[in-house]
Amino acid sequence: MQIITSTQNKRIKERAKLLKKKKRDQTGCFLIEGSHMIQEALRAQVLDELYVVEGSSLSIDFPQIICTQPVINRLSQQKSDAKYIGVCHKKINTEKDVKRVLLLDDVQDPGNVGTIFRTAYSFGYDKIFLSKHCADVYNPKTIQSTQGSLFHLDFAYVDLVDTIQKLQKQNMQIFGSALHKNSQSLQDITVPKTFGIVLGHEGHGIHEAILDLCDQWVHIEMDQFESLNVAVAAAILCYEMRYNK
Repeated sequence: MQIITSTQNKRIKERAKLLKKKKRDQTGCFLIEGSHMIQEALRAQVLDELYVVEGSSLSIDFPQIICTQPVINRLSQQKSDAKYIGVCHKKINTEKDVKRVLLLDDVQDPGNVGTIFRTAYSFGYDKIFLSKHCADVYNPKTIQSTQGSLFHLDFAYVDLVDTIQKLQKQNMQIFGSALHKNSQSLQDITVPKTFGIVLGHEGHGIHEAILDLCDQWVHIEMDQFESLNVAVAAAILCYEMRYNK
C-alpha cells in the first residue's frame, strides 16, 4: 500500500494546486473532502484518486493512498484535520429535455450556490443554468454545500438572455423572483408543467434585462422582512412550484 509522508511530495504539490480555480479550469479536476462526498463521487463515477489519513480507512472498493495528517491537510481547506480527500474529474453534462430548471443570475456566495444545488436536486429539478459571473461550482465551499448533488444534477454556465429565449421557444414559462410592484404572490400563481425560476444576486437581485424577459414575476409573501436569503428563497420556490400546483 502506497504511503505519502512528505508535504513536498511531487504528486501532493500538484494536487494542492487544485485548490485554485485556474488549475481546476486547466485540468478539469477538483478536490472533495469527507466520506459522504467520496461515496457520492464514486457513485457518479467521477472519483479518480483517494487520499486517506493514516489510521483511517473507507469501506469502499477503490484504491486508497495513505497519507500523514500534514499531507492530508495540505489538500484541505478545513480548519480542523481532514481524513479523506478525493480527486475528481468534471463530468460532461448531458443534453436532455428539461421540465423544471433554475437560472442563477450572478449569485455570488459559494455557500448559496451549493445550497441551491442541493435543494434543486432534492426536489427533482432537471438542470441549473448559471450566469458567467456566478460563484464557481467547483470552489471547495460550493462543493461542500452541495453535499454531493453536483455529481448528479446537470448544470451549465451560459448567457442567460440567450438561454431564457431558447427555453421560451420550447414553450417553457420563466418566472423571475422579484419584489416588484407587478409581481404576483407565490400562492396566487398558476404553475405550468414546464417552467424555469430565475434567482438573482444577493444584493441587487435580477438584472433588469433578465427581468424584462421573464414571463411572470413572483414574490414570496411575508409578514415581516421584505426579502430572504437567496438560498432560502430558492428552497421555498422550488418546493411550492414543484409540489403545490
